[in-house]
Amino acid sequence: MPEIVEEQPAQQLDLGRYVDMVRRRHMFFLIPLLFGWMLVWGASWVLPARYKSTTTILVEQPTMPKDYVVPNINDDLQSRLQSIQQQILSPTRLLMIIEKLHLYDDPELHLTSDEKVRRMSKDIDIETVHDPGSDIITGFSVSYSAPTARVAQVVAGEVTNLFIDENLREREQESQDTTTFMQRRLADARTALAEQDAKVRDFEAAHEGALPDQQASNLQILSGLQSQLQNEESALNAAKEQRVYFQSLIEQYRSLHATPHNAQGQPMTGLAGIDEQLARMRSELADLSTKYTDQYPAVQSLKAQISKTEKLRDQTIAGLKAGGAIGKTTGAESSATDLEDPSQSAPLLQLQSQLQANQVDISNREQTIGNLKARISSYQERLNAEPANEQQLADLTRGYDQSKANYDDLLRKENESAMATSMEQMQQGERFTQLDPPSLPTKPDFPNRLKFCGAGLGIGIVLGVVVAGAFEFFDGRMHGESDIKKLLPVAVISEIPEVVNPLDLRRSKWRTVVGWAVAVIVFVIILTGSALSYLHA
Repeated sequence: MPEIVEEQPAQQLDLGRYVDMVRRRHMFFLIPLLFGWMLVWGASWVLPARYKSTTTILVEQPTMPKDYVVPNINDDLQSRLQSIQQQILSPTRLLMIIEKLHLYDDPELHLTSDEKVRRMSKDIDIETVHDPGSDIITGFSVSYSAPTARVAQVVAGEVTNLFIDENLREREQESQDTTTFMQRRLADARTALAEQDAKVRDFEAAHEGALPDQQASNLQILSGLQSQLQNEESALNAAKEQRVYFQSLIEQYRSLHATPHNAQGQPMTGLAGIDEQLARMRSELADLSTKYTDQYPAVQSLKAQISKTEKLRDQTIAGLKAGGAIGKTTGAESSATDLEDPSQSAPLLQLQSQLQANQVDISNREQTIGNLKARISSYQERLNAEPANEQQLADLTRGYDQSKANYDDLLRKENESAMATSMEQMQQGERFTQLDPPSLPTKPDFPNRLKFCGAGLGIGIVLGVVVAGAFEFFDGRMHGESDIKKLLPVAVISEIPEVVNPLDLRRSKWRTVVGWAVAVIVFVIILTGSALSYLHA
């Protein structure tokens, strides 16, 4: 026969059971509650008081606009604050304050210098203040905790002054270092620029006249020299032609005035010789007249010689007619002798002088032409060397321009850095300003008795719940019909009512009264302690 299993109804919250549990275990809850609260609350009255002094430092922006003077230091305030904080909280700085104010000198503690520094580092608290709408740091607060309010205020003031002074010193030092670095770089750039300028000047001096910007003038001078050379060569050719002409005139003059000879080669004298010489001179005059005018010196000289020869012929004829043939003949022969020595005649001397002048002129022009050719060759070499010189000069000029641009940029930055350093020295840059002096605390910051009171209440409640729950959990007795029903395999069809005697009733009432009394006492104690903590907070 199949076993009939009765469905168990779903378990619901048994409020009566928990009320009964509270009635049974309230003493196990109240006593731990009071014990835990009193333990924590009492500690707030036993622990040594610590006073905390706080001041706020405002970060002021530079009074000079950045468009006029650009700061030459790091703008990252967060990193600078960390750097300043590390420097201020260094053992050396903290030991100076400790020795100055005689901090942590309790003879019972026997603290070493390192332990004093560590304790002071823990007592100092630094918090940054940000702009509500951004992450920009607008200031920071400096706090210090000490056993007495006066010491806390004094130490907070010392630390604040260290922050302000260290910020000024660090900004000024960093700005000065930047300016010194820029000055050192500027000196190097000035040296490099001077070297480049010297190279350019040496190159220009070594290639004077063959520089690219002198090409036009060189071409103009070369063209003038070539024209001058052509003129000189033309003049030289004309002078050489004139020399040949003078030489031919002299030869003609000498041949014209030489003593005539007969067919047998003997010199002809007397009237016949004169006639022969006169015929030759007339023939020569006719030849010259076809080439030159009557004003030409050779024509005039030849005419004069013909006139003299004609006069000599007339004198000779007159002497022969007069019968003084011997004397006349002697005079005619003497005149003929004069004609036979033409080297002493004025026209010939004039021609020779002109020939010598022509020789000097030819020599001068040949020397001038040589000089012109040398100068033309020099200017041609300059023009031929100009492309290579232009390339070399372009390389040197490029290096000079780069050095000049670098020098100008560094000079501008050095001037800006020097102005920024001057601004920092005048304390016109970003600086820390103490908004309010360190406060003199009137109440201890630690321990906070109200917080200790609340924490003790929470700890007591947790402790009471744990203790009451533990006693309930390890209690194996049954305290209600629900516990009995859980043990029985079948449903309960009848119940035996509880028989209560008067003694049990009195005991139950007594436990209830005691429980309420203890609860009232516990809560009164807690409320009194809380009120006391509030009044002394």
